[in-house]
Amino acid sequence: MGHMDHFSAGWVTPVLSFVMACVGSALGLRCTVRALEAEGASKRNWLTLASFAIGSGIWTMHFVAMMGFGVRGTSIRYDVPMTVLSLVMAIAVVSAGVFTAGYGRSRIRAVAFGGLGTGLGVAAMHYTGMAALNLHGEIGYDPSLVIASVVIAVVAATAALALTLVVRGGVLAAVAALVMGLAVSSMHYTAMYAVTIDLTPSTAQLAGATATEFLFPLAVLLGSFLFLTSAYVALSPTGKRAESSFADELLREVELSTA
Repeated sequence: MGHMDHFSAGWVTPVLSFVMACVGSALGLRCTVRALEAEGASKRNWLTLASFAIGSGIWTMHFVAMMGFGVRGTSIRYDVPMTVLSLVMAIAVVSAGVFTAGYGRSRIRAVAFGGLGTGLGVAAMHYTGMAALNLHGEIGYDPSLVIASVVIAVVAATAALALTLVVRGGVLAAVAALVMGLAVSSMHYTAMYAVTIDLTPSTAQLAGATATEFLFPLAVLLGSFLFLTSAYVALSPTGKRAESSFADELLREVELSTA
């Protein structure tokens, strides 16, 4: 059994990965709110930006955290096409959830299905990214912890989406981003503790790229995209009227469903 170290770089990687998850979540959730006040192509563009923000944010979080992951007795390489696929999958599956939330007629169902899609996107990205690992051994998983990691992702994504779509001020918006960021980080480390590695000692050269050769440059690129886009969204006009009307509509649906 290979001994795993999830914090080989100290607390730098978990803290930085959490920050990236929060930034991506905050940007994506705010873009989802902006989409509610828009129509036509503008609505679609806001939802597309939200999908890219959340998808790239959780991907960056995952691989920044993976830079602190090491296994005693083997080096680690990353399959480049599979790693890129994990990014595309994250954006695609999250997009399904975000567009469901943005276009859903019933707001309660929109939040529920949007949270489900977003949470599954987080989980799909993680396990696809783990499939990109090349090392001298076999990777296995504890099924109960895998299920727990998926549940964490879905429940917290739903909660964050609900908080965002009924938001009336900056405080709840920040809370929603922190909830989502904490969810992504918690899901990641829960899933990582589900991992078991059966080492097969070998001196053969592993295929793929190292974290510094591939992951670090791409993470920096995506991180720059998130921060610059966040500044753009923060400086663009807000739609208080639309946010308020959405909250009123959601409250009416709750009242009707409990009547």
